[in-house]
Amino acid sequence: MRKLAKAKPQREPTIALINIVFLMLVFFMVAGTLAQPLDKTLTLVNTKDLEGRAPPDTLVVHSDGRLTYHGEDQSDAAAYVTGLSEDDRSKVRLVPDRELPAEDLMKIARDLRGAGAGQIMIVTERGLE
Repeated sequence: MRKLAKAKPQREPTIALINIVFLMLVFFMVAGTLAQPLDKTLTLVNTKDLEGRAPPDTLVVHSDGRLTYHGEDQSDAAAYVTGLSEDDRSKVRLVPDRELPAEDLMKIARDLRGAGAGQIMIVTERGLE
């Protein structure tokens, strides 16, 4: 009479799971010690309630496409660039209104470039919450 061989029970891969959890533990322990904690007596500056203003020497583009520089209306982007010195033309700062359509912003940027502006920098609000 022939005996049937018993099938070996399948082991669960718990060793692999333990290794992964251990590696994650070591990783987070090392990563947590890389950044020095802030001094407990330090109070960070709160800028949430500051009044937003355009930086100096920037061309402001309003939502209706109107251009202003230092509060004075500009007829168009080309006229603004021609009134700048050669040094100021190399880097032109532009502050667009949030409601300004992207097509209008691109047209103004092309007009600035065509009038001789070098690098055009768009100044935006960076929200940290």
